[in-house]
Amino acid sequence: QVQLVESGGGLVQAGGSLRLSCAASGIFFSINDMGWYRQAPGKQRELVATITRGGSTDYGDSVKGRFTISRDNTKKTVALQMNSLKPEDTGVYYCATKRWGREVWEYWGQGTQVTVSS
Repeated sequence: QVQLVESGGGLVQAGGSLRLSCAASGIFFSINDMGWYRQAPGKQRELVATITRGGSTDYGDSVKGRFTISRDNTKKTVALQMNSLKPEDTGVYYCATKRWGREVWEYWGQGTQVTVSS
C-alpha cells in the first residue's frame, strides 16, 4: 500500500521560511519521480516543484529562486525548503509520486496547510 505523509506545514509571517517533508512507503522510492503541488482556496491545484529519480528539478514560475526541492533516497523522503514566503504562497501543499516515464501523478498525500500572514 502506497502512503505519502506530509509534515512541516504551519503559520508563518511573510518573509519567513518553512520546510515541508514527505515520507513515502510502499513504493520503490529511488526510481520514482516526486513532486509538490499546492492548492489555494478557490483555485486549481498548481505545480510547485518536481524532482526526478535522477535528481533533475523543475519549479513553478512563482516559486523559482525561493523554493528548493530535494530528496533522500535512503530515508525515502522528499523535502521542500520554502524561503521568502509570501501571502500568495498560502494553500494546502500536496506530495505526489509517479513511476519514471509515467505522464500522470499516480499517488498523492493528504496535504499539509501552509498559511503566510502579511
